[in-house]
Formats: sequence, C-alpha cells, structure tokens
Amino acid sequence: MASDRLYFDYNATAPLLPAARTAMIDALELAGNPSSVHAEGRAARAAVTRARSAVAALTDVPPAQVVFTSGATEAANHLLTPNYRMGRAPVRVSRLLVSAVEHPAVLAGGRFAPDQVTVLPVDEQGRVDLDALADTLAVHDQATGQAMLALQLANNETGVIQPVRAASEIVKAHHGLMVVDAAQGAGRLPLKLEVLGADFMVLSGHKMGAAKGVGAIISAGEVLMPVPLVTGGGQEKGHRGGTENLTGIAGFGAAATEALSALGAVASVEALRDRMEAGMREAAPDVILHGSGAKRLCNTSFFSLPGLKAETAQIAFDMENVAVSAGSACSSGKIGESHVLEAMGADAALGAIRVSVGATVTAAEIDAFMQVFARINDRRLSRQGAQNAA
Repeated sequence: MASDRLYFDYNATAPLLPAARTAMIDALELAGNPSSVHAEGRAARAAVTRARSAVAALTDVPPAQVVFTSGATEAANHLLTPNYRMGRAPVRVSRLLVSAVEHPAVLAGGRFAPDQVTVLPVDEQGRVDLDALADTLAVHDQATGQAMLALQLANNETGVIQPVRAASEIVKAHHGLMVVDAAQGAGRLPLKLEVLGADFMVLSGHKMGAAKGVGAIISAGEVLMPVPLVTGGGQEKGHRGGTENLTGIAGFGAAATEALSALGAVASVEALRDRMEAGMREAAPDVILHGSGAKRLCNTSFFSLPGLKAETAQIAFDMENVAVSAGSACSSGKIGESHVLEAMGADAALGAIRVSVGATVTAAEIDAFMQVFARINDRRLSRQGAQNAA
C-alpha cells in the first residue's frame, strides 16, 4: 500500500499486525503436522495451543472452548444448524431468528431451511426490536425444538452496537440458544462470552489484524455443540476436521493478544471519529450519519451525502488516495443496495460510505481525510448548483 494513501476500511479487513506477521513467519518454520506425535508435530501442536489460549483469553473462556475454523463465515454456517448434540444425545433446533441487519453470512440462515428462519425488524438506528423478539419466541412451539437467535455484537456497516445482553435474557427466558457474531468487536468492545450471555460466539482473524482465512467458534461449554460442518480426521476434538491452518492460527493468536490490549485505546479512537464527524457536519450540514443516535463502535462512521451515490463517492475517495467502502465489502467487490439501510428505513438506493479506522489512526490522518471530504463535497454542491440553474 502506497505511503501516501489513507486506509480507512478496517471493518472490511485490518492490515496485518507486526506481531501477527512475526508469529506467522515463526510458524512457517515448523515442519510438523499438529496431529503428529513426534517432536516436530509436538512443536506445531504447541503453537496451536498457545494461539488457542490467546483467543480464549480475549473471550474469557477456557482454551478447550475455542474451535478454529477458516473464518467467520464457516463458523456461522457451522453454528447455524438445526442439529446439535448434548454429549451424544441429539438436540433439535427448529427455528432461527436473525435481525434484518445481520451480515450476509448469518442472514442466509446457515443450514436452516428458508421456512425455518424468521427475520426480526430493527429500529431507525438499526437496533433489533426486542419486543418483536419476545413476541416471536412467545409463540414458538418448543415441542418442535428449541429456538435460536443469531445476533451481531456490532453492525459491520453502521458500527451500531446491538443490545446483546438484553436479547440474551429474553432468549434464555424462553429456553432458547443464542449465537453472537462478534467479528467486528475484537479490539473495540469487551468480548467476555459470559457477560454477553451467549451460548456461542463467532470471531474472524482478519478483522483484528491476523491473516485472512482463519476464525473461531467460542462456546460457553463443551457439552452442547453443533453437528460438525466439516468432518475428517477428528481435529479440533472432532468439531472441525482437516489439518489446522497452523500459520494462520499462530497469527490469529498474536492478533487476539493485541486486540485485548487495544481496548485501552477505544476512547482516543472514538474522540477522533467524533472529531471527523463534527468536521463532516460543518462542511456538509446535510450529511446523514446513519446510526449516530445509538451506541456505535469507536472506529466506524457510515454517512450519506444527498445527491451523491455511494459508489460514485467511493471512486472519488479512491482517486484521492483514500480507501473506504460503499457499504460492506462482503460480496466479492459487488456494490449493491445496502440491506442494512433498507432495514433502517433509510435511502438504500443512495447508499452510504463507511469509514472505519484502527487504533493507530492519527489526528493528522483524520485532518487529511477531511480535506478530501471537503473537496468531494464541494464538487457535489457545484453539480447541484449547476443542475438547479439549468
């Protein structure tokens, strides 16, 4: 990445952390398979064990409750299934509830049939409707199986933080299960599983500065677990088959340690985000800051400029050496209408620009971004003036 560019798209993927890079390079030197019993295999296994302990520390669970996957999408598909086991006894889940603003990996419903999925509405800030959740659970026929709620900790587009604990209390009162997608939370919010009240959590390595292609399932215990999505040689205690991605897992562990320490920088990142948004309002009083009426991630701003389509604005920012997203980068580069904006009752056709930064962002970088924002906004106003005069 050129040194004169501003990378403000951390919610899509965070740059590889130096500590993660070092851990990965060290892992590349390990010749053994983590399942082998010889010295080389034991060395590889030790690297996986260290990483598992680091991810466990991030989420405040015992290491045995961490299962490594190829990423958050696989983890979501693994957990969103009607088929669970309590030890060896089958447990049936007959209804999946998701909020209308979930990441596509969750909104797709995993291994549930479409008619088993209920989409819950959200308010104008993008927060799940807890009354709708309670009402839906109240009429669920538990004789057919348990209900499950899958809810993100924070939205990947708006950064809006969901009322996860309150939702969990409603779910538990109706004897249901809860999965929390915490992919965007690492390093920005505490991720203690017990405090959140969830049964399972989904994590993504590359969202916290590890390599792409590694993630994890965090479980509240070791007894209740989903029927595996990937079967094979019994790795990960039989929960996820296939030789472990040793290099990726090592980097994931290092990034998890960094994410835990990054919580100390949340206030300073939020202050810079607020400074940026104040500058936006001053330069463009008609700017729409989506979700700004709710608690949000410290690093995320999602805005629209009336009359300027998001994809046009994204190209303009890129040409000015600023990397931002037009919504979520989760569909192989495809830019389409945001389901998040639509669910919030906003103008999905206009779209929005997501600015997301990391803990190392500086005031000078925010000021540089604002200069670009002002130039793009000036061109927008000039075009509108010309159109009005025509």
